[in-house]
Amino acid sequence: MSEHGKTPVTVLGLGAMGTALVEALLTAGHPVTVWNRTASRAEAVAAKGASVASTVSEALAANQIVIACLLDYDSVHEVLDPVASELEGRQLINLTNGTPGQAREMSAWAEELGAEYLDGGIMAVPPMIGSPAAFIFYSGSGTVFGRARTALDTFGGANYLGADPGLAPLHDIALLSGMYGYFIGVIQAYALVGSAGVKAREFAPLLRTWIEAMSGFLERSAEQIDDGDYVTDVVSNIGMQAAAYPNLAQAAKDQGISAELLTPLQSLMDKRVADGRGAEDLIGVIELLKK
Repeated sequence: MSEHGKTPVTVLGLGAMGTALVEALLTAGHPVTVWNRTASRAEAVAAKGASVASTVSEALAANQIVIACLLDYDSVHEVLDPVASELEGRQLINLTNGTPGQAREMSAWAEELGAEYLDGGIMAVPPMIGSPAAFIFYSGSGTVFGRARTALDTFGGANYLGADPGLAPLHDIALLSGMYGYFIGVIQAYALVGSAGVKAREFAPLLRTWIEAMSGFLERSAEQIDDGDYVTDVVSNIGMQAAAYPNLAQAAKDQGISAELLTPLQSLMDKRVADGRGAEDLIGVIELLKK
């Protein structure tokens, strides 16, 4: 702890997100040491009170808690591999976007070097950091999470998921998958009406109203999955939907618009129907995603 009772932290990486993390720590009164490959990027946070390390070794020596926020996991290895022996006794918190497998590999690597490891998945864009809208998943060492908690709380809601370091990136990617699926539909909708000269601004309120009306799918499908029951109280079965779904691609073609964002779902629905599951709800296609 510093003389003011605030946990000192080292942050490696001063891209947009890394800088936002440092600024949140400084605002909360935490002593922060920073390192960035391009030293000039440290000038802004140095002016706000951060200490700037000229080397990675210097940054590691400054504090026990070390946060990495770099481009990818390869970048983390590129930065830390040359000074791997200096990680002993450190608590490494990796807030770099990656996969569950990468997180587990990184955790094993850190532990072999005598470091404790915590992985994180940031569910925010840089301007959201430090606000109630931001939240971050953490998994791995519960000890590290506890020791660093006051610092981590400065970024947004801190959600510890358990000892498996892969859980944080798994939740991160699952939420991003849902987000991109939503974006796909919105993009396709705007392209379709735009082909007839309808302004996106004009269509947006209608699209929002419709999507909000369909939002019950979230909870309803979750119940069906957990119960393993895709046939009870089905309002619009997959057999009917599979028969109507080609109209989405045909309408796009007729309007001179590609349907490539939508076509993968058609083959899954058709296969489920061919397997004799036509009476099920649409969510039954999730069984085809399991290997």
